Amino acid sequence: MIKRLLLIIALALSALPAFAQQPVEITSDLFTVDETTRNAVFTGNVVVIHPTVKVWADKVVAIYGEGGTSDIESFVATGSVRLVTDEQDATGDRAVFTPADQMLRLTGNVNVVNSGGTVAAGELVVNLETNVSTFTSSGSGGRVTGVFTSQ
Repeated sequence: MIKRLLLIIALALSALPAFAQQPVEITSDLFTVDETTRNAVFTGNVVVIHPTVKVWADKVVAIYGEGGTSDIESFVATGSVRLVTDEQDATGDRAVFTPADQMLRLTGNVNVVNSGGTVAAGELVVNLETNVSTFTSSGSGGRVTGVFTSQ
């Protein structure tokens, strides 16, 4: 089981360019692999530590395809999601990363803070290939709001 855990983590994270060939530590209260549904699930106080980003969530699911754990289709983090880098701190209810299109979607009460200010939105979509970030409102009359600090 430990070898399977290490293999799944190594293969899953190598699918991310930012994680490739970098040490990654994942801790949680519980780890399960369901080969029928092709889900690797970390549950309870999940912490992912990478040299460039630290992620906290209640649950992280790696969903893999028919090719096994080297065929990662998506990573889904839910419940009090927080992503911290040297430059910013982002929070939301759910984060989904799909390696195939290099898209990261953070949804639900999104709040991003950096040295330039704060942006609140219903959703943040980041194209990691082009480095374009798009904030959108929650859709029910909500708006994207920002408070910016001049330097």
